[in-house]
Amino acid sequence: MSSNEITIKFEKENNASRAYDGDRQIGECHFTLIEGRWVISRTDVDLGYEGQGIGRKLIHCVVENARRENIKIFPMCPYAKNVFLKTPEYEDVI
Repeated sequence: MSSNEITIKFEKENNASRAYDGDRQIGECHFTLIEGRWVISRTDVDLGYEGQGIGRKLIHCVVENARRENIKIFPMCPYAKNVFLKTPEYEDVI
């Protein structure tokens, strides 16, 4: 299903990082600003795109932007929690 043209974009105005296959959105990591932190509430990837590391890339995109803006992250969604537990280099943003 993937055409290998997956791009990850940070869309602060939408409180999300999003994955696109060409022009089609196929994934999203959504966060909300709560008490000065970005709370990751949901990470979704469309059926047929799982297992390609897209969800992890979406989270990484949010982490990189949080570092740039000096903002901490609270990973509330189960997938994000799991990624943070397995990625010790993200400790600086928790």
